[in-house]
Amino acid sequence: MSFLQLSSRLSTFAPIKKAVSLTLLRGYATKKYTMNHEWISFDKEVGTVGITDHAQKALGDVVYVELPTVENEVVQAEQMGCVESVKASCDIYSPASGEVLEVNRALVEEPGLVNKSPEDEGWLVKIRLIQSADLNSLMDEDQYTKHCASENENH
Repeated sequence: MSFLQLSSRLSTFAPIKKAVSLTLLRGYATKKYTMNHEWISFDKEVGTVGITDHAQKALGDVVYVELPTVENEVVQAEQMGCVESVKASCDIYSPASGEVLEVNRALVEEPGLVNKSPEDEGWLVKIRLIQSADLNSLMDEDQYTKHCASENENH
């Protein structure tokens, strides 16, 4: 049964419909994190990649973003770009292997989007995932939060 069919059958039960809709949507898009503070939100075989809020805070005001070229292949854990801020320059590592489908061209004119909205409007690239198994080595939100806390304790 499709989501649309299920949704129409539940139309008389509005509270149930809303709960089912949110649950189903959450199942399709998932976000994972790397030890280097990149995130990837994936829906089927397409992943959207960016740096985390934690990373942008550590960097300070972003002034330049270097991104890979569309159609280039990126390899998990290898450099695919760079973010420069008033404080430092930081390499961006791909959370998964794949082909670059799209880059966030808005970052050319407004690199500060990475600071304003790092996990939404400040996304970096969209990639077609080659191996979904790459995602198994990444952290979920709880694991990432613990990772950041342990880093903060060590500094």
